[in-house]
Amino acid sequence: MSIRYLSLVLLVVVLWLVGCSSQPQEIVVTRLVDRELVVTSEVTRIVSQVAQIEVRVEVPVEVTRLVEVTPVPTPEGELPAEPSATITPESAAVLTGTQYTVRSGDTLFSISTRTGISVADILSANNLTSASVIYTGQILLIPNWDGVDRVAAAPISPTQPPPPPPTTPGNPTGPNLFPNPSFEEDWYYAGYSELQIPVGWQVATDEGANTLSPGSGGLFYRPEIRVVPYYDLPAAEQQLFIFDGGKTLKAFKGHGPTSFSLFTDVGLPPGSYRLVIRYFADTVDSYVGASKIYSGEPLAGEMRVIHDNAGTGWQGTVAGQRGVVTYDFTVSAAATVRLGASFRNRYAIANNGWFLDHWELYALTP
Repeated sequence: MSIRYLSLVLLVVVLWLVGCSSQPQEIVVTRLVDRELVVTSEVTRIVSQVAQIEVRVEVPVEVTRLVEVTPVPTPEGELPAEPSATITPESAAVLTGTQYTVRSGDTLFSISTRTGISVADILSANNLTSASVIYTGQILLIPNWDGVDRVAAAPISPTQPPPPPPTTPGNPTGPNLFPNPSFEEDWYYAGYSELQIPVGWQVATDEGANTLSPGSGGLFYRPEIRVVPYYDLPAAEQQLFIFDGGKTLKAFKGHGPTSFSLFTDVGLPPGSYRLVIRYFADTVDSYVGASKIYSGEPLAGEMRVIHDNAGTGWQGTVAGQRGVVTYDFTVSAAATVRLGASFRNRYAIANNGWFLDHWELYALTP
């Protein structure tokens, strides 16, 4: 290619560039976007908190007891034996006492009465509980007992059963002279809501000091007395507690000694009479479930006949059985006579109870 031709081409290019720079053009480019954009925002909150958690960790602790061992010289050439430590208790309680052989009818309470040692101490010395059953021939250790039977050694006193009163010749005749004799009629409150007394009868309670020995001491407590219909009694006990009709009189107090009297005043012409008192001694030492452990101590439940200011002395009863006492007397001139019976419990046992029913008073004919 010639130099002349190249020069012409270069001239054309320069002219074109000059032309472009002398007439600038503005070009606007617009892009339309019609579109929904979903923007996802993640919000993070950082919480810095220290939680206090109590953790119980059981750490085994090795306890070492120091035992003083006196070394024993060994012959030369022999290896000493491993010392054996003998641990001696710092204090050992030595029980002293006397053995007691359980008799027929005995209870822990009656044994306590005979020995003068508390039931709690007897239980502890023999590894027994209040629910334990003792049996005839069993050997018990009575701690700190001197071997003396307090009941057998007690002198004869008015608390011992008196001889029965002489029987008056004759046979009962006529109607029962007691008002409401089987307590079948209505009742009334005798000063307190817990004293429901049959109409025609009166009650007196002793709430003074219990000075009887043996006895629980302290005070006598007022019993609760109720006229109870047969349907309020367990079926198995209705035949025990109801002597006549459909009601009985119940007197009871748990864990407290009691003393009370039930009596009435009757106008009588001169003559001979027979009084009959019936009762059930519900004196309970303890309970095993629904079963009663009756007291084997005759002095746990006592009764006496009231005849004005006379009557009989106190006499023991057999717990868990029906009892009956007959008392004959004579009226020399027409008079109003106070008749009835007193009942008392000298110990604070599980239940000091009585059921009274079907009392009788008849004239005697030759």
